[in-house]
Amino acid sequence: MSRRYLALSLPSLPVDRLRRQHPGWAGRPVAVWASIGNRRCLFATDAPGLHPGQALADAQAIRPDAVFAEADAEADAALLERLALWALRFTPLAAVDGADSLLLDTTGVENLFGGEESLLATVLESFRVGGYRAQGAIAGTPGCAAALARSAPRPLVLPSGDEPAALIPLPLTALRLPPEMVQGLARLGLQRIGDLLRQPRGPLARRFGRPLLDALDDALGTRPRSIQPVRPPPLFVACRNLLEPIVTRPAIDRVLETLLEALCRALEQAGQGARRLVLRGFRVDRVVQEVAIGTGAASHAPRHLARLFAEVLGQLEPDLGFERMVLEAAETEPVSRAQALLSRSGDGAAPQPAALAELLDRAGHRIAIARQAPLLSHWPEYAVAPADPYADPGVPAAWGRAIRPIRLLRVPLLVAVTTAAPDGRPVQLRHAGRLYRVLAAIGPERLTPEWWGEDGHRPRRDYYRLQTAEGPRLWVCRLLEPGAEARWFLHGELA
Repeated sequence: MSRRYLALSLPSLPVDRLRRQHPGWAGRPVAVWASIGNRRCLFATDAPGLHPGQALADAQAIRPDAVFAEADAEADAALLERLALWALRFTPLAAVDGADSLLLDTTGVENLFGGEESLLATVLESFRVGGYRAQGAIAGTPGCAAALARSAPRPLVLPSGDEPAALIPLPLTALRLPPEMVQGLARLGLQRIGDLLRQPRGPLARRFGRPLLDALDDALGTRPRSIQPVRPPPLFVACRNLLEPIVTRPAIDRVLETLLEALCRALEQAGQGARRLVLRGFRVDRVVQEVAIGTGAASHAPRHLARLFAEVLGQLEPDLGFERMVLEAAETEPVSRAQALLSRSGDGAAPQPAALAELLDRAGHRIAIARQAPLLSHWPEYAVAPADPYADPGVPAAWGRAIRPIRLLRVPLLVAVTTAAPDGRPVQLRHAGRLYRVLAAIGPERLTPEWWGEDGHRPRRDYYRLQTAEGPRLWVCRLLEPGAEARWFLHGELA
């Protein structure tokens, strides 16, 4: 199957953006200007009698009733990116093409719309209803489709192989060449693409460089360029076009349920499970909203995934309603047969590992969850670090021999301790206004600075495990600072 491309040219994009932002400008002509060197010239306009490139002062004198606004290239680029995302409703491959154009790879999707003529008409009507003036064309090469969209007098569907003949009458500006290059070619009497095609390539390359030949090769299909889609097409995706826009949460839940069933069925047949799912809602005002969920273990259980989406669906803002919803598996992993059977059952008979993974997925959307991974350090605050709760970090052979609290105090608390001898074991301590009598003390566990670390200057510590007559089992340390009296700190409570 030969490739087919649909190009959209939006020459009035800056004006259309401003009109959507300022409804009060309806009925008044709008002109957008930009600074070019030390001159202010019109960049885009829909005012009769004005044209791009015209001096701003002249334009203001000709049409004092027009609204003149400064160009915002960043806002235009962001809008074009959003429109490319919106175009994903027609094809999985949509790309931004320059500053005012889109390029869609429509190979094989025309039958979904009743043919290429109907597809092109549907796309143009969709943009027109959204408030964007667009010109379009379909051809067998990206360059030819883009040239026809910019210069053809009407929407055109060009059969494959007719590209050279269709390009001959088009002006050189259709190739989107630099203005100085177009002017240089015009001085040689070359006004149209057909004039270029009749010239030998060698002299053209020597005088105007490789960009001119690249533009010609792209348009003719001799060496077409590849398009860079705004998002790579997913392997697993489910979508639904809605006859009427939906705005309520129950309606969104029902559509999501249908999409999950279809997507999970495809994942199960392929032996895959989703690690990350993205739900996109295409609004009637040409805005695309999305929410995403992640799982700790690959899953294709619709019930479990629906419970995860229940936490984030409230972030969607339907406004005037969603007319299309798409669910895609952005990240997948293989799922074993045994795990697949358990994940699809959903009847509570799953073993503890599967139930724990689903519980962590649900809780992870509300609180931070992490596993304590051991580190090669004997200092308590450096002995563990947060890690992925689903991964097995492994335990060093010599790690964990000393009995220590499971959780340490974030900041050790200074306590008053009485010892039997100057350097002896504690016999009682006072903390928070309470006196604790020590029945038994195990220690000291002396910690010295690690020679391989960066804290060689830190003082030594003596840790003791204390059993008090009042009940609590405490973990305290004596800080041994050179030339200073020892201080005692409560660092944690033993289980």
